Amino acid sequence: MQIQTATLGYPRIGKNREVKKALEAFWSGKLEAESLLQTVRQVEESNWKTQLEAGIDRIGIGDTTLYDHVLDWIFRFGLIPERFQQFSGLERYFAMARGREGIPALEMTKWFDTNYHYLVPEIADETLSVDFSDFLERFVLISSNF
Repeated sequence: MQIQTATLGYPRIGKNREVKKALEAFWSGKLEAESLLQTVRQVEESNWKTQLEAGIDRIGIGDTTLYDHVLDWIFRFGLIPERFQQFSGLERYFAMARGREGIPALEMTKWFDTNYHYLVPEIADETLSVDFSDFLERFVLISSNF
């Protein structure tokens, strides 16, 4: 049996903190949503190429997040509390993460005794509106480029 290599948790912020800078620019209104998403995609693709060129056999995909992995799945499963229904797209996503004036963000809690915090879903009786398109896009992208 041949030994294979894999990476789990490869850094997602970019060599020069491009994603962090783009997020801060977006939050301050100095960058459009599409430019933010383009920066994230470029960093993600660069990370894949770096790992591929290094000879890594198994490269993780679908682990990129703009804020929090749990929030990503809350969003994908359509678990959107009523107070955020007035927003859409990234405006909704970040309102849930950070709140808006007069609108509290989702509660944040610790994962057991670790220093990792995540946003807690608020599950109500509303019908779920599932949308995995952003997640599935990664599989299409990687299969067409690598």
